Amino acid sequence: MSEKETKLATRSLGLTESIIMGVSGAAPAFSAAASTAALVTAVGIHSPSNILFCGLIMFGVAFAFMYLNRMSANAGASYAWLSIIFNKNIGFFAGWSLLVASTIFMVCGTIPLATSTLALIKPEMVSNPMWVTAIAAGWLTLISAVLLKGIKITSYLQILFTIFEIGILLFVIIAAFVYFLEHPNHVITFDSFNPFNFSLNLFVKGAIISLFLFWGWDVTMNLTEETKDPHKIPGRAALWSMVIITLLFVAFIMCALIVLTDEEIQQAGPNILLQIADKLFPKPWGNIALIAVITSSLGTIETSILQFTRTIFAKSRDGVLHKRWGKIHTSWQTPWTATVLIWALGIIFLIFASQEPTIKDIINVSIDSIGLQVTFYYSLCGFACAWHYRTAVVKKFSRVIPLVIWPIISAVTLISIATYGAMYTFNKKSVLIGIGGMLIGIFPLLLNKRASSRKKR
Repeated sequence: MSEKETKLATRSLGLTESIIMGVSGAAPAFSAAASTAALVTAVGIHSPSNILFCGLIMFGVAFAFMYLNRMSANAGASYAWLSIIFNKNIGFFAGWSLLVASTIFMVCGTIPLATSTLALIKPEMVSNPMWVTAIAAGWLTLISAVLLKGIKITSYLQILFTIFEIGILLFVIIAAFVYFLEHPNHVITFDSFNPFNFSLNLFVKGAIISLFLFWGWDVTMNLTEETKDPHKIPGRAALWSMVIITLLFVAFIMCALIVLTDEEIQQAGPNILLQIADKLFPKPWGNIALIAVITSSLGTIETSILQFTRTIFAKSRDGVLHKRWGKIHTSWQTPWTATVLIWALGIIFLIFASQEPTIKDIINVSIDSIGLQVTFYYSLCGFACAWHYRTAVVKKFSRVIPLVIWPIISAVTLISIATYGAMYTFNKKSVLIGIGGMLIGIFPLLLNKRASSRKKR
């Protein structure tokens, strides 16, 4: 097998493209549309501060990812780092949790994309699960086909999608503050950002939703082998992505609160961006919000598939998953079998999700399930960074905060949020999917260990 058949397309992405990938991975317009109503229901006027505090937690994880990537630039990211620092079993499950989260995301990522598409072409079918599922499956198929063609064409599309999405989002936010700041529906003060105004239960309810909002920026690490300076650019891109998306999320939630009443927010659900735009602009100009959600959804589904395929490629290359999942297309230099796999899994999950009575139920269950997966592998990376660099900070004490203290605080907080949420705030279906999805990883782990032991005999 030639080198081209086993390697990804190296030196394809620069810093700007990597930052755009990170921002697109978090999908500001999509995430805001999918989660704002649930977040405001959970914590009300404290929603912006909840996002801000969760952003601080995520910065600790971002520092951990940046420094771990300097240790080992690997498409498997969390899987590879934890395998090196702790052991291969822990590394396997860190990578597996990302695979599960990405697969579930094929449902809650394509659903808003489908509802926004239907709102433009067939509004009366927006709440019909069967119609939504069919459109979602069509979009998933199209996106998977584009990703098969190569990382460069994918990056060009991401630049286009992200510029368009951020432009519309900023336009809506600025218009909201211009028209509603003097007579807001919710008055946001500095006291709204006081952390002592949160009860533990209130904070956790909002935090798990906020963490879902942030998830996706770490795609820059899974693309490290396709980046020009793999040990430095992905980490810098991750930090800049975090700055941009934190500011955007806080600004948008404030925008939603000052423009809409509580009742309007609840009625809007995942169509909250459209609700805001319709209130700000005469029809049909409010439809620009739908276009923003469509482009944002397309971008984040792309990055989620990229994370899945690069992680499974790295695992297959190392022999912890079957070699068939690590095959690289000879012309496009993309992991084509892994891409086909997540497409097929996404279609299957969409079919099962269509049995839910409402679109809102599908999204809420998906968000909580993904939250459990994300907190698991993010927190493990925080612990791994602190452990790996524990002796380095003795020589250079100024690095103790970003290398040890901040990652540990973030890791402990994430574990606490997930544990409390699973015990007291999530419904049974979310916990079953979230924890069950991780436990299923035991089977491929044992199967491949058995296969490896047979080869050694």
